[in-house]
Amino acid sequence: MKNFTSCFKDKPFLEFFFKRVKVNESGRYMEDFPYISLCGRERNFIRCDDTPVVFTQVIDSGDAVKPDRFSYCGAGERLAVPLEPEKICMLPESGRIYHPAPERTGGVGLIKSSLAIEFSKLFQFESQEEHKPPTNFTWKGKTYKLTNELVDLLNSERKVLFDQDAK
Repeated sequence: MKNFTSCFKDKPFLEFFFKRVKVNESGRYMEDFPYISLCGRERNFIRCDDTPVVFTQVIDSGDAVKPDRFSYCGAGERLAVPLEPEKICMLPESGRIYHPAPERTGGVGLIKSSLAIEFSKLFQFESQEEHKPPTNFTWKGKTYKLTNELVDLLNSERKVLFDQDAK
């Protein structure tokens, strides 16, 4: 028998729940709950502090040609996307680090704090200005020019959420 908290460690449950998370376009509770997970007839309305996807583990491909994978929401290989080092993004205002996530969840996922601390050592900055994001990221000995394409996406999402909170 499982209790509520043990579900959050059960990888099949996490996969089931998080594969169904998407932006809430149901017409119900959209301002208070920007995400929803449809589980059969059940509707799970979700509000989170940042993004519903949190990257929790790097899965080494063990192959120089195959990309590593980035696992999210504690489900290991069951929920993972290819790691794209050039698309990792740090918001200078918060210091939070992000990576592309499944489009249905908004396209951006937060990297958990312990990984973010390790990743922060791998950034290079061209500018000494405090509010400029890093420009390069070194992963496994290779330096990637950061696209910082997630910055605009994150800022537009934050603006929408801020506008909703102001209502």
